Amino acid sequence: MKKPHHCLCVALCLVLWAGTALAALPQDLPPGLDADVVERLPERVSAAPATPQAAAATARRWITLSRETADPRYLGRAQAALARWWGQSDAPADLLVLQATVEQGRHEFSAARATLEHALQTNPAQVQGWLTLATLERVAARYEAAEAACRNVARHGAALYATACLLETRSLQGQHDAARNGFTALRQQVAGNAAQRAWIGSLLAESEERAGRDDAADAAYRRSLADAPDGYTALAYADQLLRRNRASAALEVLRHQPDSDSVLLRRAQALRLMGDAAWQTLVRDLEARFAAIAARGEGLDAHARERALMALWLQGQPAAAWKAARTNLALQKEPLDWWLALQTSEQSGDAAAHQTVRQALQQAGLQDLRLARWQTRGAQ
Repeated sequence: MKKPHHCLCVALCLVLWAGTALAALPQDLPPGLDADVVERLPERVSAAPATPQAAAATARRWITLSRETADPRYLGRAQAALARWWGQSDAPADLLVLQATVEQGRHEFSAARATLEHALQTNPAQVQGWLTLATLERVAARYEAAEAACRNVARHGAALYATACLLETRSLQGQHDAARNGFTALRQQVAGNAAQRAWIGSLLAESEERAGRDDAADAAYRRSLADAPDGYTALAYADQLLRRNRASAALEVLRHQPDSDSVLLRRAQALRLMGDAAWQTLVRDLEARFAAIAARGEGLDAHARERALMALWLQGQPAAAWKAARTNLALQKEPLDWWLALQTSEQSGDAAAHQTVRQALQQAGLQDLRLARWQTRGAQ
């Protein structure tokens, strides 16, 4: 299975907000005293922007970097850039949309929805706001609502993005051939723009996976990464390769990615499948990271997907994996989240819970051939 994302911020950030990456990758730190100095930021980073325009530009750069590296920790710096306007009811609509994007990337979905609703009431012409809302609706498996948000994108003149938005949403509902044709046409339409080609190519690759066309998906992932590499697509491609037992190829795709939790998980799984004992060191690193999060008093629910994958793939703990997967499914319902819940509930031996997940999947309307064995018998 695929679709990390880890997600992360709205898939269109990289295309709509071209910007330069700032600073080095954040590192995990052990808990310490409040007065401890852990990093001195350059003045251009540590000084909060003084104007809405400067705040928006800085936040967009951090959000873009978060997507490029598939590392949600940069979202904290985006929030810092927006601090003067964060949570303020009279904040400019574009800053509210950026706040919602940060909240969504941290899996604070209810907060993101409320922020977006306020932003779109303030300025209904905020195209990025409607796109972010469509993403939230897809994550919640509310496909009709996602399509409505996509149509609002079209209503405000962003035809390319509206079309891609609708194609992705309809692909999730099983319209795979129409999505293939539509994304292929869009890719030709933006032939001169590498970033847009890469974005549309990644959407096509995901759609082809859902359709069960793995070779076509593989080719689309490779084209997307050749056009404009980014961490989100690299993780998605690595998941596809792992699912097809191509562990060494998955390692190669992740070779230049930063050591985010999502990347370490997949590296460890690839090494385990290859019989390389180095995977055990990576598991210890991941366990230490989650322990540090707990020691800081931060909630672990936002990391439930990663914890479920770790327990399932690397720790041999199906009951713990199901517990985390159940928490995760309450937060987000993308294909990977359904797969995790179905796989872990089945392996844990909780037949009643497994049947409940299957029924919920049936009601959601997601059509994905990777889930077919759970959708074709006894799901009513």
